[in-house]
Amino acid sequence: MYILADRPRRLESYVGGVWTRGAKDGVALLDAATGAPVALIDSSGIDFAAALAYGREKAGPALRRMSFHERAAMLKALAQALMDRKEEFYALSTATGATRTDSWIDIEGGIGTLFSYASKGKRELPNTRVLADGEVETLSRDGTFSARHILTPLEGVAIHINAFNFPCWGMLEKLAPTLLAGMPAIVKPASQTAYLTELMVRRMVETGLLTEGSVQLVCGSVGDLLDHVDGQDVVTFTGSAVTGRKLKMHPAIIENSVRFTMEADSLNAAVLGLDAGPGTEEFELFVKEVAREMTAKAGQKCTAIRRVIAPRAHSDALIAALDERLGKVALGNPADESVRMGPLASLGQREEVRARIRDLAADAEIVAGDPANPQVVSGDVEAGAFLNPVLLFCGKPGAARAVHDIEAFGPISTVMPYDTAEEAVDLVKRGKGSLVTSVFTNDPRIAEELVLGIAPFNGRVMIGNRASAKTSTGHGSPLPGLVHGGPGRAGGGEELGGIRGVKHYMQRTAVQGAPGLLSAVTGRWIEGAPVRADGEHPFRKSLAELRIGDQLVTATRTVALEDIEHFANFTGDTFYAHMDEEAARANPFFDGRVAHGYLIVSFAAGLFVDPAPGPVLANYGVDNLRLLTPVYPDDALQVRLTCKEINPRINAEHGEVRWDCRVTNQTGATVAQYDVLTMVAKTRG
Repeated sequence: MYILADRPRRLESYVGGVWTRGAKDGVALLDAATGAPVALIDSSGIDFAAALAYGREKAGPALRRMSFHERAAMLKALAQALMDRKEEFYALSTATGATRTDSWIDIEGGIGTLFSYASKGKRELPNTRVLADGEVETLSRDGTFSARHILTPLEGVAIHINAFNFPCWGMLEKLAPTLLAGMPAIVKPASQTAYLTELMVRRMVETGLLTEGSVQLVCGSVGDLLDHVDGQDVVTFTGSAVTGRKLKMHPAIIENSVRFTMEADSLNAAVLGLDAGPGTEEFELFVKEVAREMTAKAGQKCTAIRRVIAPRAHSDALIAALDERLGKVALGNPADESVRMGPLASLGQREEVRARIRDLAADAEIVAGDPANPQVVSGDVEAGAFLNPVLLFCGKPGAARAVHDIEAFGPISTVMPYDTAEEAVDLVKRGKGSLVTSVFTNDPRIAEELVLGIAPFNGRVMIGNRASAKTSTGHGSPLPGLVHGGPGRAGGGEELGGIRGVKHYMQRTAVQGAPGLLSAVTGRWIEGAPVRADGEHPFRKSLAELRIGDQLVTATRTVALEDIEHFANFTGDTFYAHMDEEAARANPFFDGRVAHGYLIVSFAAGLFVDPAPGPVLANYGVDNLRLLTPVYPDDALQVRLTCKEINPRINAEHGEVRWDCRVTNQTGATVAQYDVLTMVAKTRG
């Protein structure tokens, strides 16, 4: 682990496929706990226009040639390679002020996001290079002119400007959806902790798993990088709202309508329900969650709880409980295993937080913790950026401004009393938009009123109570499958969110044309597109032989009254419409006794299934089943089965095939329409 043996070392940027030092010696970055120099950072002399061109011309085309499944496999392999090297990252992470627990969120949480997107890409996206969005829009009566929305990767570069508090997760949570979408990225970590990001990028490059140029790294200032962005590029920013607004107003971003996503200051709240007084499980859970959010990463989390909103009658008890719990937190050098909270990222950051505490004093008083005299169990109290957890109390939050406007980015929270649920909702809204608010209650009515009241002002709402206490991921945990972002002050962005995050790096385009050409573009058969009926049952074809549009039209089968009665007695489904002629006729939808919907689906399978062993291995589901026309005794059913979509799995000997199944009666009316999903071998056995 040379990174620890060679301090301070000059960080390098990775641009144009080459590790490059800045032209100057660089600025020293210090260990947050000891003040010892860790690294020198500088990016002067880098040709940023060339870096963008390299991403657009070299990396972009290579990524776009890959399918979603191939990119997902790349993410999975990369995640595993990083996980195998995690101890090296942990060793360096202590210099940022992070304890082992804090580092777990950053390191393994970030790697876990890669794993999650790899899984989602394989499960939720097709093994193609284009993504169909929504259903077909029919534009002509005769079906010869239709439209389909598609998503394709943007042909620029995603520039990710990240914050200091999560040097690993902050990078990986943005890279995962970016690379899965097929877009290369330039990562610009915050300088203070860039040494950890640089180490992780080095290890990523060394694996050889990334396509060339898909990830570039800038350690230091971005110089004139943003001067060269165009409409195919994307810029994401995590940090202060002031800096974010400046970047958002950059002339090139405005002129070229560059997609800009910001995750900024967020005065997140936690609300204690009126039912959750001292002695209840929810009260104890609330105290534990607020204390954890104040001390995890020394409060340097964009999702940390800044405003603690509690019933006025319980405020004193809450302050006392928090004071006791925070007083037990061991502050010190994170390399010390007994330490539960490390220092802030830098001395400058500590002075910033102390200044914000003084600003908050306009509305609130300190009721726990001394910001001036840190009590440490280890580390250099003079050189380290240590700060005690500080709890404030604002007795009249409805008339206050500072507590709703000022974020002290450290272990700082303010307790605010309320009397009614409506007042609690109003206090949350005064934050002008947050990443997350949590609500602790065991009363469904209180949960409904609070959540619906605050949802428009939050990207995420977490409800905590005794039922979910053991499984809850907590207030401050952004998850890959959920939106991470928030309205208003929080920036208006939506990072993560599963496949929603992937689509941010793609262009949605409405494609209009004849069904056959739309099918060719999207790789998915639609009504009106050409079909092939070559006499061989489609179920006898392997993936190598099967083609989109291969179709089977079956013989017919008549539904007898005895079939309906047998199915009812055999399954136990004796709903009156199947068994009672008079009652069925009284139903406004039927003219008499009707066949079960599942009987129709079962008979349809009997008509189209080829029973012999062969390439079709299994049926694993039915999608979008709709029963459109009642089936009566003596109706004749017929099935038209068409190969709709083929998705071979890249690391298996089979793939998924989606079949369009249309069941009609003797008049040609559609009685049922659905998709049949099967596993099919790639080659004949």
